[in-house]
Amino acid sequence: MSNEKKYPLKKVCIICAKGTIEDVYAALVMTNGAVMEGIEAKLFFTFFGLDAITKKQMMKLKTSTVGNPAMRMPGGLPFPTLLGALPGVEAGVSAMMKNTMEKLDIPRVDEFMEMITAGGGEIFACKLACEMFGLEKKDLYDDVVDIITIGQFYEMADGEGTQIIFT
Repeated sequence: MSNEKKYPLKKVCIICAKGTIEDVYAALVMTNGAVMEGIEAKLFFTFFGLDAITKKQMMKLKTSTVGNPAMRMPGGLPFPTLLGALPGVEAGVSAMMKNTMEKLDIPRVDEFMEMITAGGGEIFACKLACEMFGLEKKDLYDDVVDIITIGQFYEMADGEGTQIIFT
């Protein structure tokens, strides 16, 4: 039995900076898990992660086939990077990934967002990245609370029992 004092996790502030299926879903799963555990959750999208909350892009996410050392072929064989550069391969791999997720009843991006916000989680967009990509609030998923600076995001991360997670 340990005499260590435990500090329960009270709040997570998750940053999603990449727009691939695997990166976006990592952020969505962690945020939804926090909400389901009763942990306050803030989800901040920046740079290419903005694709996940941009109305025109959020349902068109793809998986990365080039330069992804963890990519595997059926049977666990490494996925040759050169193969990923061939026309149509990324689209095919992305379709297979989405099909597998559908079979496992994993929610679509928009459904995950609904679950997160319905449970009290909040979704934000990065002001600098939105300016860089010419995005306005009207371009974003309706449940995005606001477009904020990183300083404002850090202000939300105050308090004991808070973790910032970068995906």
